[in-house]
Amino acid sequence: MFSFIYSKRLKLLTLTIVAFLTFILVSYFSNNLTDKQVIGKTNFSPEIAEIIDKYNLKQPPRGDTRLLVISDLNSAYGSTEYEKEVDLAVKMIPFWQPDLILCSGDMIAGQKSTLTPQQIRAMWKAFDSHIAQPIRNLNLPFGFTIGNHDASGAIRNNQFTFQQERDLAVEYWHNPTHNTGVNFLDRSQFPFYYTFEQNGIFYLVWDGSTSRIPEDKLVWVEKSLASKTAQEAKMRVVIGHLPLYAVAKGRDKVGEVLHNPEQLRALLEKYNVHTYISGHQHAYYPAYKGDLQLLHTGALGSGARQLLNTDTPPRKTLTVIDVNFNEDSLTKYTTYDMRTFKVINYEELPRLIQGHNGIVYRRDIN
Repeated sequence: MFSFIYSKRLKLLTLTIVAFLTFILVSYFSNNLTDKQVIGKTNFSPEIAEIIDKYNLKQPPRGDTRLLVISDLNSAYGSTEYEKEVDLAVKMIPFWQPDLILCSGDMIAGQKSTLTPQQIRAMWKAFDSHIAQPIRNLNLPFGFTIGNHDASGAIRNNQFTFQQERDLAVEYWHNPTHNTGVNFLDRSQFPFYYTFEQNGIFYLVWDGSTSRIPEDKLVWVEKSLASKTAQEAKMRVVIGHLPLYAVAKGRDKVGEVLHNPEQLRALLEKYNVHTYISGHQHAYYPAYKGDLQLLHTGALGSGARQLLNTDTPPRKTLTVIDVNFNEDSLTKYTTYDMRTFKVINYEELPRLIQGHNGIVYRRDIN
């Protein structure tokens, strides 16, 4: 009898241990899936599955929310074609599974006075076909800023030099079928100046398509950033096409950056903006100055450039930002060379860059 009870208890103990170990293993693998396992659970197209396998792509550790940042997508003036890296980036969106896609400008190839309305509309139609419509099909919100090739804000004789391009940009973005899917807060000046909120983050977009942001617009910027909604957000991000500081060869000059960087940086720091995202320089550099993070987004389209202070060949890039609200740094970047899908490590980049209008430091350098 004693032997029977002992055997029964031993069997029960064994089953309990097995159940406990099974729970531990299931929990571990649920939270630590290998890339192959993730791929197996996701219905990728054969083309994307082949790329994932070929380059042994790794899924970055996911944050509380994930942003996918692209920029400078256009080709030559008037072009309705996009380079293969642009199309590939769009096809790869389901792999990264972002919560929001951001573009820091130059979505089409304008800024030429001889372009006809038909040509400009054809470029926006091509942008919609290659980029915007596939993003809408994925039900992902798309935030963007206007670049100098989209609807330049250049002024001559108190008039917009490219008024036609600005009018047609408004025509495209105000079309209800081109809904961006973002949660607008103020869209009264959309698509040039607007604010929205997504996943606890406040975003402000300004027209940085030229080097000067008018004073009346800066009044709007300050009022927006000072608002209760902005200040109660978990994080604040500003997006504009031109950067505050130069980082790339061929763009290290007046007119290729915002002309009053220290004033603008002080304004953004005053309202605890965490990151300013820009394009235009066509070179990826994750930087900071003072208390402001600066993401200089690389180009996906034509014309990638070398960073100042380096001989590293130009690279077409795309950046994944994972935001963790409970971490001091808030953001983690994973940036891919889109020709090789190699992740670019900070150590490959200069520790600092000194351009004509100031020094910026790599974001991991104290």
